[in-house]
Amino acid sequence: MAWPGFEAPTPSATVSAASVAAADAARPHLVSLPGGRFIMGSDTKEGFAEDGEGPAREVEVSPFSIGETTVTNREFREFVRATHYITDAEQAGTSFVFYLQVDPQRRAAMRRISRELPWWLEVEGACWQRPQGPGSGIQDLLDHPVVHVSWTDATAYCAWAGLRLPTEAQWEYAARGGLVQARYPWGNEFEPGGQRRCNTWQGVFPAQPLPGWTPGPMAARSFEANGYGLYQMVGNVWQWCADGFSPRYHLETALRDPRVDATPGRRAQRGGSFLCHASYCDRYRVAARASNAPMSATSHCGFRVAADAGAGLTQPGNRAD
Repeated sequence: MAWPGFEAPTPSATVSAASVAAADAARPHLVSLPGGRFIMGSDTKEGFAEDGEGPAREVEVSPFSIGETTVTNREFREFVRATHYITDAEQAGTSFVFYLQVDPQRRAAMRRISRELPWWLEVEGACWQRPQGPGSGIQDLLDHPVVHVSWTDATAYCAWAGLRLPTEAQWEYAARGGLVQARYPWGNEFEPGGQRRCNTWQGVFPAQPLPGWTPGPMAARSFEANGYGLYQMVGNVWQWCADGFSPRYHLETALRDPRVDATPGRRAQRGGSFLCHASYCDRYRVAARASNAPMSATSHCGFRVAADAGAGLTQPGNRAD
């Protein structure tokens, strides 16, 4: 498969040593997971019926490895430098930015997506390198998740790095961190002991963030890791999955290594983002599901990588150096 501005490396002589070295440098730290059976999904009424979070059922996943964090700006930059890849947002010339991330003097002149979603602005020039549009940059955000990446962009990065996106089942298995049917990667209480455990909306959504908290992604390795040593499995940025999206996922997919084969339609997303709040979107629960068009890009969407089981990766809870 080919992507605009990108040709996946092959084991031929045309692949330079520098490109191979860059791919190794851009490969995120992976954590090896043993796989096995777990209860996936939820039977609670917390979610949205149209998302198809249940019925809960026991499924089995084969051993695999998954990124310790979401892919960072530093890692994605190495990919772009090596391949000259042009993202979907860069080709379109615009992307969507949460309005409070944009300078107040520029907001009035920008087009909002719709009356139903007035907090999104279509910003000319916004992309992974300029997350808030012209004048912004990533120089001080290299350890933050890359954003404004579509499903197409994420799969292009994966192909170059010799990785892939996780399936929904793998993502949820990893997010649960060994806990059984807990709401969050750390347990059932959102703020145990009054301590925040993820980056979700603080204040009154969408116009009154709490003083001291700025709407936007935090560094990818923020807060405490879950039981498998994985950071920010929920909150911060949405994470693309390999699957196509179906609200009948739990009714129609297999019990072993379930997935929805790729279709021309929407792609699955997991984890929620810094914009999620109980009053509007509580999809920062591990069973929660969402989707978007494969070429869509926003300031709150990134991705995490995965790979089939292999040698040289860390065991649960340990980093791969």
